Amino acid sequence: MIEDDLELAQIITDYLKSFDIEVTNFDSPYLGLSTLGIQKDYELLILDLTLPEIDGLELIPKIRKVSDIPIIISSARDDILDKVMGLERGADDYLPKPYNPRELQARIKAILKRIAVPTENVQTTNNSAFTIKSDDLQIVLKGEVLSLTLAEFDILKLLIERNGAVVAREDFIYASDHIEDDSSLKNIDVIISRIRNKISKIDDSKTYIKSVRGIGYQLI
Repeated sequence: MIEDDLELAQIITDYLKSFDIEVTNFDSPYLGLSTLGIQKDYELLILDLTLPEIDGLELIPKIRKVSDIPIIISSARDDILDKVMGLERGADDYLPKPYNPRELQARIKAILKRIAVPTENVQTTNNSAFTIKSDDLQIVLKGEVLSLTLAEFDILKLLIERNGAVVAREDFIYASDHIEDDSSLKNIDVIISRIRNKISKIDDSKTYIKSVRGIGYQLI
């Protein structure tokens, strides 16, 4: 973790320790950067943006030159431009302060689970009904290829990869190159509705995508 608020860093460190997650904090961004270049056994980075010496947004490209470590931005800056720039520069997630540490732990777990899955052309998941063919931008349901737009493919792929975890509407926007950054959350609901309709044409025996009120969606 790179966080100059030492009190907050200690709170996060103590909390994550209860989930068997060990945290090393650096209040100096350059010290954290140099350590990442030397030690390759860190699994994930929690990064503040408002730091001494250098802004966190400027630090991300420097980190990416020495490491492909997953990055969760943890910042009190909730401007949409900061979020977009952070993700475009190489961060994997953005969590605005203040937040419940339980949410941070859940996001850490989701990211580490996702990157632990080998990247292959054909990817199966715990939901064995679906198969992802990433190279062909196809998703197969029970042996039949779903006819999806690129945005629909990105959304359904993310749901499948999360293996039943709830995905926030905002996460769909950040995760897809085919959805405009300024799209309304209502647009996500419309795309989900189209995906449901296409799934039902192959299998209408169950509801595959569940709405989670006030948050987003999950694959069941």
